[in-house]
Amino acid sequence: MAFSKKKWLWLSLFTLLFLGFSYWLIGKIQYRLQVMDVENYEPVSTLKVPENLLTRAKFPFIDVHNHQFTMPIQNLDKLVAEMDELNMAVMVNLSGFRGKYLEWSLENVNKKYGNRFVLFMNIDFEKLDDEGWPEKTLEIMEEAVSMGAKGLKVYKSLGLTDKDNEGNRIQVDDSRLDPIWTKCGELGIPVLIHTGEPPAFWLPKDKNNERWLELKQYPSRYKDPNSNPSFEDVMAEQHSIFRRHPNTKFIAAHLGWFGNDLNRLGKILDEMPNVYTELGAVLAELGRQPISARKWLIKYQDRVLMGKDSYKQEEYHTYFRVLETYDEYFDYYRKRHAHWKMYGLGLPDSVLQKIYYKNALHLIPGIDESLFEVVD
Repeated sequence: MAFSKKKWLWLSLFTLLFLGFSYWLIGKIQYRLQVMDVENYEPVSTLKVPENLLTRAKFPFIDVHNHQFTMPIQNLDKLVAEMDELNMAVMVNLSGFRGKYLEWSLENVNKKYGNRFVLFMNIDFEKLDDEGWPEKTLEIMEEAVSMGAKGLKVYKSLGLTDKDNEGNRIQVDDSRLDPIWTKCGELGIPVLIHTGEPPAFWLPKDKNNERWLELKQYPSRYKDPNSNPSFEDVMAEQHSIFRRHPNTKFIAAHLGWFGNDLNRLGKILDEMPNVYTELGAVLAELGRQPISARKWLIKYQDRVLMGKDSYKQEEYHTYFRVLETYDEYFDYYRKRHAHWKMYGLGLPDSVLQKIYYKNALHLIPGIDESLFEVVD
């Protein structure tokens, strides 16, 4: 039976719609088959610009934020050889702990490399309700300094997870801890204090969170606002002890977690002259804002110290490149911290020297200044 003209038109239209839908569906399937996880996406830039791949700092430097957890038994020869390659004159091991562990660490260091390592002590804040607090802890601190400890490192557990005997969160500015900060001032040692985490860890884990990849890889780092103090609360507690103890020198670790808001960090430094900061694990914040960061570091050149945090020799190379060169659009060494590109700040030599070693020499007692005489 022959189709009528009307049926033929309807059949033609249906065929066109079917073919169009099939083409659209095939395209969608092909697109989905090529889906790539952000963890695997590693585009190679076609940008052609000058590159200065530095493997050695221009000046000897002091890394004020490092962790060597096996120092009592560690063979330090290899580590010192790597430090020499980097031009790292002194490493500050913030994980010195206390008592016998600190004693054994210092004994190992002093066998061959007494002037190349500085150890900070650590104390147990959860003992603040125990009998003998704070006298016993103050005695431990005095003993540690007499053995050779040069500072106190405070871990992020204070303010986040440390609890007193009643099971309550210990606030950073808990008045029961005041004798600790006062004692550090009396002993003439700085407090390097890590409070809180990056503010993005408190934000929803969605497509708008720039630390989404880190929260995916390390879910425990997410700070659920329903079960954690807020970012603003813990940072306010930290700043409270800075204000209450003007005679104690504090180093706010990780740019105080305000590397993404340098104006706010500058106001903190302006208000409290006893506060310093360091670059450990937050270089990526500076490398993505080269104009602002360069101006800021020049303005606050007397208040910033070189720090790295976890030790991996080749990762220092990115620090040198950001601080010393004007290179453009290069990778950070850890995607979960920065999926964006870095730009060099090209800091003046006088500023580099302060960040690399002069500020630390002023702040941390007993560092061998002869290691830096060649510079001047």
